Amino acid sequence: MARRYFGTDGIRGLTNTRPMTAEMAMRVGMAAGAYFLRGDHKHRVVIGKDTRLSGYMLESALVAGFTSVGMDVVMLGPMPTPAVAMLTHSMRADLGVMISASHNPYQDNGLKLFGPDGYKLSDEAEAAIEALIDGNVPLVSAAEIGRARRIDDAQGRYIHFAKSTFPEAQRLDGMKVVIDCANGAAYKVAPSALWELGADVVSIGVEPNGKNINDRVGSTAPRLLSETVVASGAAIGIALDGDADRLIVVDEQGKIVDGDQLMATIAAAWARAGRLVGGGLVATVMSNLGLERHLAAQGLGLVRTKVGDRHVLEAMRTRGYNVGGEQSGHIILSDYATTGDGLVAALQVLAALRRAGAPASEVLHRFDPLPQLLRNVRFAGGKPLEHAAVRACIAEAEAELATTGRLVIRPSGTEPVIRVMAEGEDPGQVERVVTRICDAVRAAA
Repeated sequence: MARRYFGTDGIRGLTNTRPMTAEMAMRVGMAAGAYFLRGDHKHRVVIGKDTRLSGYMLESALVAGFTSVGMDVVMLGPMPTPAVAMLTHSMRADLGVMISASHNPYQDNGLKLFGPDGYKLSDEAEAAIEALIDGNVPLVSAAEIGRARRIDDAQGRYIHFAKSTFPEAQRLDGMKVVIDCANGAAYKVAPSALWELGADVVSIGVEPNGKNINDRVGSTAPRLLSETVVASGAAIGIALDGDADRLIVVDEQGKIVDGDQLMATIAAAWARAGRLVGGGLVATVMSNLGLERHLAAQGLGLVRTKVGDRHVLEAMRTRGYNVGGEQSGHIILSDYATTGDGLVAALQVLAALRRAGAPASEVLHRFDPLPQLLRNVRFAGGKPLEHAAVRACIAEAEAELATTGRLVIRPSGTEPVIRVMAEGEDPGQVERVVTRICDAVRAAA
């Protein structure tokens, strides 16, 4: 059955437009609260948010929904998504909610839900909550209404946790690090954690005003980070996104290091230390073929999944891997976290850099990526990928790239867009292949 509200990463949309309204947030609170009312213990939900203006509105609506069905609420304030997941589990809560639209502009917002184990909800749980959202959720009596409170030490708890993932014998003394927090959820905790580990910290994207989250800063806009690293003579630059579950790095020369290179760096360091589980790592179909070849040369494997960190995590759990992620910078290190954690991943990169005693430009660029081109084709309706001419064009392209590259074509899960990606050893060939397929999709749409 088609989903009405939940997408690939919770519920997301334009604020004050259904489904991202205060009314819907209250309904989600009522439905999710009712679904997790199990057993005779006092039930609790943990709520965190990023720095969007609409976060206050949605937080208040969620509190109303949860307390109306008898759940106590603990409000964390602005905190990274992985911190909410971690605190949900450590505080023995029944449920966790992160109010964020990740790397989207401030006008959007979203709700990410975590179960008591700190993992994102299963498809079955989301479907059950959807049914309750549109149903009649019973309210508790006046005496059973839940209580709400804010806790003041949530940031300190997460900083302590993040620091505990960094090698105890190492420090960052003498290393200048630029941290870009995207004016988002990690604007306090990330610079503090780096400073406490001894780094000389230069912070940007740490002045949120409710509307500037991800605005020309953060992992999706690393230009300012690159410029600041070069101008300040820093050893490395770290960019998080709005809810700090994504990481992009720039080296001391200001060159961008994407998630594929970072995963390769971490996997190599963990393999040398005998820590890498599964004999490789898990990534999506969008990761560069150069990563796959690089790992194979080291005797390591690559398991590919559909796009989305939830698919990566599912494969990690079922196949027994402890490193996985996406080219975009969602990196999951399951020894430490149940979801992507930009700060924790950054600390592993810094540890590898410190251990190597060499510049980031030498340590982090692990392989030469193959030329890769991604284009989006918007369509008005129908199913253009089922058109005979499109299928024939795709088959021809697959045959052309059979021994030298890859082709990935998929519809977007959130908008009427076909994403066409090709990679290969010849950039001209890649350009021609993508252009032909995009033209065929447009003609069929």
